[in-house]
Amino acid sequence: MWTLQREGQVIAPDERLPLPAMFGIGAQHVLAMFGATALVPVLTGFPVSTTLLFAGIGTLLFVLITGNRVPSFTGSSFAFIAPVTAAINDGSMAEALGGIVAAGIVLALIGVLIDRAGYRIVEFLLPPVVTGAIVALIGLNLAPVAKDQFSQQAGLALFTLAAILIGTVALRGLLQKLSVFIGVALGYVFAAILGKVNWDGVRDADWIGFPDFTTPSFTWHAIILVVPAVILVLIAENAAHVKAVAAMTERDMDPLIGRSIAADGAATTLAGMFGGSGTTTYAENIGVMGLTRVYSTLAYIIAGGIAIALALLPKFGAIISAIPIGVLGGAVTVLFGLIAVLGARIWIEAKVDFRDPVNLAVAGVALIVGAGDYTLNWGDYTFAGITLGTIAAVVIYQVLRPLSAAAPSPPTDPTPSPATR
Repeated sequence: MWTLQREGQVIAPDERLPLPAMFGIGAQHVLAMFGATALVPVLTGFPVSTTLLFAGIGTLLFVLITGNRVPSFTGSSFAFIAPVTAAINDGSMAEALGGIVAAGIVLALIGVLIDRAGYRIVEFLLPPVVTGAIVALIGLNLAPVAKDQFSQQAGLALFTLAAILIGTVALRGLLQKLSVFIGVALGYVFAAILGKVNWDGVRDADWIGFPDFTTPSFTWHAIILVVPAVILVLIAENAAHVKAVAAMTERDMDPLIGRSIAADGAATTLAGMFGGSGTTTYAENIGVMGLTRVYSTLAYIIAGGIAIALALLPKFGAIISAIPIGVLGGAVTVLFGLIAVLGARIWIEAKVDFRDPVNLAVAGVALIVGAGDYTLNWGDYTFAGITLGTIAAVVIYQVLRPLSAAAPSPPTDPTPSPATR
């Protein structure tokens, strides 16, 4: 199914390295997503192990639904934090899960509709200037998270960041592709030597155990709280992620956008049915691919399996959970920055003309709203930077483009230039 590649700098989705190397790269993807995926259930009160289990299952489901052609990891989405928290405060965790399930079903149906009707509707709503802006603002919006993690243990973060950067440029072959994994491992060891690792959770964790499962309860209030707040941003994020991967792999993945969105919906529905957070494609892992240039879907199948195993082996999950925050801060500084730069790459690949005032307005406003994490409170709803930036990019483009087309062309100067006299 995957063509073995022993040489070359880029490994395509249908290619692979030798299996030991692929296991290392799969583990690297788990490290990349672990901090953010664990953070969402911590903030919302969901069980971390349950979310991790369905992140792994969702990843396998995603690869299956997309026909093994779109490399992506599915982790707990930050878009659900605000509406799910509101649903829990107004009702219960079970009701919030009902909202997550409803959002997953709606997202899956939209994905199927796009797949059947054609992805051109996505191109209409999300042209390159918009998708590039969304990808870039996701990375910029995550910058404060990286800063916070970095500043908590600046020494460890700087050591880890330096290890990753040096490994990226100084190492060759397989070791270069594992530079994030190696950098995090070195940072972990350095932290342990300094006595900065808290082993309490590791000592207390069982070797084998099943996550806690919770079944959803469906109420219109929770559904209305969750679904409208996340659908647009999830569609835009997913399409932007696919565009980013397509730009990196130099493959046309537009026809797979519908399947990719449907896969996110299926993963979210399954997670919500048993007590996990909403699960969608993950930007952190796109950053890893950009750094390693290994796009093999086999890496994600391995990563999904590792995530499932960690959810069922609390001791190993606790070891990863014990990675100091500063080590993660050093790693995500690189990865989040790469996400932002990928947005610019989409613009470059699509030859977006920034002499056009419409394109300037779309990108400029969206980036500031996302980077500044603008927040709008409207009743029970709270819309944060990624959501508002996404909405701003889509709406500004759709409003200004027709106005620009309808505006009369500026008059030409009738005076002949010196060159034509």
